[in-house]
Order: sequence, then structure tokens, then C-alpha cells
Amino acid sequence: MNTSVPLTKYGAELLKDELHQLKTKERRIVIDAIAEARSHGDLSENAEYDAAKERQAFVEGRIAELEGKLGAAQIIDPTTLDAEGRVVFAATVDLEDLDNGTKVTYQIVGLDEADLKLNKVSVTSPIARALIGKYAGDVVEVQAPSGPREYEILEVKYI
Repeated sequence: MNTSVPLTKYGAELLKDELHQLKTKERRIVIDAIAEARSHGDLSENAEYDAAKERQAFVEGRIAELEGKLGAAQIIDPTTLDAEGRVVFAATVDLEDLDNGTKVTYQIVGLDEADLKLNKVSVTSPIARALIGKYAGDVVEVQAPSGPREYEILEVKYI
């Protein structure tokens, strides 16, 4: 069973930064909030204490999740890929929508780093699944929520 989590080098750095923030700053803030709430007396009717404990559970859960993902990470640097022009994880792909001529560029990334505003699509997304293994010049059909769309792959880059 393959339990590795694919991440680009950039995505791994983002997760490491978040983990550092949680461990060095957020933990301290939560501990201080719990101490402050405790100083107010009766904990059974103390909403501040309950909120601080909930926040603590969230922070500790997120720390455990990030440590697990980073521990299982398969970090891929797109600049070192040699996929001979094939679309693979971490590749950046220039596409043209054959219905309306719109051009768009996407990078195929891990689930945690996907952000459509930054043109980063998850490797599990319909468009990434349609693109994986294809080459420049190929036409792919993507099952989008609005119905099937056709894209031509203009260029595959490893940047």
C-alpha cells in the first residue's frame, strides 16, 4: 500500500511554515488563553475556557496532521523532472479551451496545495486526471460540472 503524499517542493515549504507557526506561536497563544480563562474561576460555566480548549484541540490536531503529511511526503521538485514532455505531477501545462479559445495555465499539485486562484489544480481533480500522461498537441476531454469540455495541450513545462 502506497501511503506517500505527493507534494511539490513549494507545497512542502508551505506546510513546514504552517507547522512552525502552529508550534511556536499558536500553541503559546492557546496556553495563555487557557491560563487566563482558568484565572476567572469556575470552569464548568466558563465559555472562555471551553473556547480555548476547543482551539487547543484544533491546533494539536492540525499539528499532528501536518507532521503526518510531511513524514509521508514524497517531495517533487518540478525543475528536476525529465518526463520527456509528458504531463506528470508538478508539471505546468498551457491549455486552450477548444470551445471558446481561452488559454489557461495550470500546475498539477498535491491536494493540500491546490488553489485555483493561483492556477494550481489538485492531482485528483478532473482536469488533472484527464491531463496526466498526455503530451503537447493532445486534445483531452474533461468532465466539468458544466458538462464536457475539450482542451488542447499547448505546452508542458517543468518549472
